[in-house]
Amino acid sequence: MLDRPSPNHGPRRDGARPRLIVLHYTAMASAEAALDRLCDPVAQVSAHWLIAEDGRLFRLVPEDRRAWHAGAGAWGAVTDVNSHSLGVELANDGAAPFPAPQMAALESLLRGTMARWRIPPAGIIGHSDCAPCRKADPGPRFDWARLARNGLALPTPQGCADGDDAAFVAAMRRAGYTATGDLPHLLAALRLRHRPWAKGPRDARDTGIALGLAARLPVDPARSPA
Repeated sequence: MLDRPSPNHGPRRDGARPRLIVLHYTAMASAEAALDRLCDPVAQVSAHWLIAEDGRLFRLVPEDRRAWHAGAGAWGAVTDVNSHSLGVELANDGAAPFPAPQMAALESLLRGTMARWRIPPAGIIGHSDCAPCRKADPGPRFDWARLARNGLALPTPQGCADGDDAAFVAAMRRAGYTATGDLPHLLAALRLRHRPWAKGPRDARDTGIALGLAARLPVDPARSPA
């Protein structure tokens, strides 16, 4: 692990602790360019870590501090995602596959961090999950299935189901997608993670996935909206 301290952080609000890990891609030309931006006080953005394409791991912000990576969004009952999360930036332009050394470094980081903060696989989300109206990262080429096989993210539910648009939206919100109630954005978010090459209107497979996700424990079952 290489230390590259960023000045862009603050205290977690109201005694919050990390219970989510949010995955991003940098959408920049290189890891070095991303590091420069994440450590620039003028940019006012940061993350806890950045992982280069070759697997180099940079620590930018201490885990107990609030990095500025998620912006406006929500997940379940959490509306201040930065205060309740850790942020991981992956050097990637959004169009290329994620190289094996980078994925291996991410898996190692997740194992240690999830153990330290007792974060379950359900707490590993993408930026597109908590900010579906604004963000698409880590994008359609990210290998969520690989993380799920290794117990580092939730797997995609199997099966199809009947239901109208309202039922689909309600299921997505129960599953944690509370940043919006807009059908197109919710459908896009689900497909980015679970059906990255699917096209066209919502279908029974999308509804089956949404209902399967909703049947699992939300981030905070005591406080998540119905």
